[in-house]
Amino acid sequence: MQRRQKGILQNIAQRLDIPQDIVLDLPRITMLGNKQLLIENHKGIIEYTSSLVRVKLNQGELYVHGLNLLLGNLQTEQILIEGTIAEVKYDT
Repeated sequence: MQRRQKGILQNIAQRLDIPQDIVLDLPRITMLGNKQLLIENHKGIIEYTSSLVRVKLNQGELYVHGLNLLLGNLQTEQILIEGTIAEVKYDT
């Protein structure tokens, strides 16, 4: 049932030219080189150290590994991670 509903929402988004991340409640992840990572539409921080940041998403988790990681801009639905980013892993 959820798969069918998801397909319908994707079709509506495409026909109305609405970004799918809004309709399907998907995260938007923007990376600037290996220095900054902006995560929009997240559900909270699970773990934070200087070498790992785990972020809860609507469908799974995002793992950010690196060096000297800092949370630069924390907002309700937006996180900016700064530092030297070595790996980004999306786990559903």
